[in-house]
Order: sequence, then C-alpha cells, then structure tokens
Amino acid sequence: MKLVDEAEIQVTAGNGGNGCVGFRREKYIPMGGPDGGDGGAGGSVWLVADENLNTLVDFRHQRLFKAQRGQDGMGRQMYGKGGEDAVVTVPVGTVVTNVETGEVIGDLATHGQRLLVAHGGKGGLGNMHFKSSVNRAPRKALPGLPGEERVLRLELKLLADVGLLGFPNAGKSTLIRAVSAATPKVADYPFTTLYPNLGVVSVEPHRSFVIADIPGLIEGAADGAGLGAQFLRHLQRTRLLLHVVDMAPMDMEGVDTPDPATEVRAIEKELERHDPELLQKPRWLVLNKADLLQPGEARERAEAIVAELGWKDRWFLASAIGREGTWPIMLEVMSFFDRQKQEAAEQAP
Repeated sequence: MKLVDEAEIQVTAGNGGNGCVGFRREKYIPMGGPDGGDGGAGGSVWLVADENLNTLVDFRHQRLFKAQRGQDGMGRQMYGKGGEDAVVTVPVGTVVTNVETGEVIGDLATHGQRLLVAHGGKGGLGNMHFKSSVNRAPRKALPGLPGEERVLRLELKLLADVGLLGFPNAGKSTLIRAVSAATPKVADYPFTTLYPNLGVVSVEPHRSFVIADIPGLIEGAADGAGLGAQFLRHLQRTRLLLHVVDMAPMDMEGVDTPDPATEVRAIEKELERHDPELLQKPRWLVLNKADLLQPGEARERAEAIVAELGWKDRWFLASAIGREGTWPIMLEVMSFFDRQKQEAAEQAP
C-alpha cells in the first residue's frame, strides 16, 4: 500500500558537455593552434526541506527528476555553459535512502536544509589541453562524464513535540480537534485516520507546541498489521507521548472487546518490538470518553485501570468530544516542555 508519507523517486543528474576540437582560424595568424573549449558541467539534483509541505503525496504523480545537461565546448577557447540544477522540495522531516544500497543519504530536519542526491557529470576537456611540443595540432577532446542516477526512498517522519497513540477509535482525532485548529476526519468506525494529522496547540502568545495524531495501532502492528505500522516511525521524533485509551469500550455482538488495561499493554508490546527506546520516552495516560459514564463511576473506573496497570507516570481523565479535561492536559504538557527547556539551559556550558 502506497502511503502519503513514503515515496520512491528517480533522480538523474545532467551529463557533462563534450569537449571541442577546434583550431584558431584568423587572418594574418597562420597556424593559430588548437583552441577547443571544455564542455560545461551537468546540473546536479538537490532536495530542499520546506516547512510549507507536510506530506509526500505529490510524488505519487511525479517520480522522475532530471537536471540539465552541460553545454558542449566551442572554439575560441569558449567553455560550454553548465547545466541548471534540479531542485526538489520535500517536507521537513524527510529521510532519504538509496534504494540500491540501503544507505541513508541524509535527514532533512530543518527548513531550508539542502541535500545533494545526484552529482552532475564533469565536462569533457577540449583539445587546447592536449597541445604539446610534439603534438601541436591535437585532434583529441574528451566527452563529458555522465551524471549520477539513483532511485531514492523518501520517508517522512513528522516533526511533532507530542504524539498521540492508541487503538483505533480511542478518540485521538477528536482530542486533536478539541485542542487545536486541526480538523481530522472522525467517525464511529475503526481506521478513520488514514494518515497523520498535525495540529498546533497555542497556550498563549509565543508558547505553543505541535501535536500529531498518529493512526491507530493494533496488535501485530510491528509486523505490518493494520495501518499504524506505517506510522510508528513518526513517534521516534516526539518528546512526549500521550497514550489515549477508551475507558468505556462498547460491547459489540460477536466481537471480543479487550479491557483498557489489556489495550495499553498491547500497545506497549508493539512499541517495544518496533523500537525499545520508544518506551523510554515520557508517556502520559489519557483515559478518554469519561462522558459515557457517570462522574463518580468514571473516576472510580479510571483509578481501577491505573491501579491494574501499576501506572507510575501522569494520568488524566477526559472527554475529548465534550472538551472536558482536555485543556488542563495541554497546560501540563506546556509546563513539561518549559521545564525541559529550563533544565537544558541550566546544563549548558
């Protein structure tokens, strides 16, 4: 399945122009000698990170990028014009891999960062370079060298401060709608979210952070099951994970609905299988859909889930659809980042 956060493209740098075989021919200048110029260098292919892009969907339609060929050399020792570079814009957070070798060429993590992915061919030498005392009229010139050609895999890892994770229908999309201007699609069936959504949570002027709604995970995600497997990589860049749990899952006929604690453990298992370091990130528990229970019952059930899990970190009770308890979570997140920033400043030399 081709997804908007990964793509394969072919890049071809321009060939170098050919060197020229030429001789000076002017009146009153007998035996003017060789004057063939060099060919111009071929254009290169560059990738440039652009913060205005947020998916790789455009590469579904255009996958071939080619730089211009260098111009051939000319007489009178005139060099050929170099070919123009091809500049391809990609979202910030794009990781570039050489498909043939598996080598990671670069990681475009900041706006405006440039990465050379295919070098243009060198122009060929004209015959003026081959003149010598024994060969005063060389008829030799070199052809331009071919430009590099590669097939690249582009993978987008979202640059978000906070990642929302959890099972399908846990309420992640509803939560991001409640606290930001993002408007992801929400519905009452699994896998509503088919690609990550980003939202900016602005606590007050000049105090904000980016939150990402990651498609729901299921058991076996690390082995490729469901949709979430394609997006586990997005969590690797986040500074804080909010584990959203449906604390009141609906019982459906013929469907074995796991309890919230079992779902949390299942997600933890998938995170560990994909990258054990994900479990070392700060992770807070958000017990969502409290509106489906009576206030006293919701608090009692939340405490029971936390006790069953032996949860040591922070946890919250919330109703994303009713926007109850969501803003205090965001304030706590902002305070967490402020403390991180202060600690980093104190440890700086």
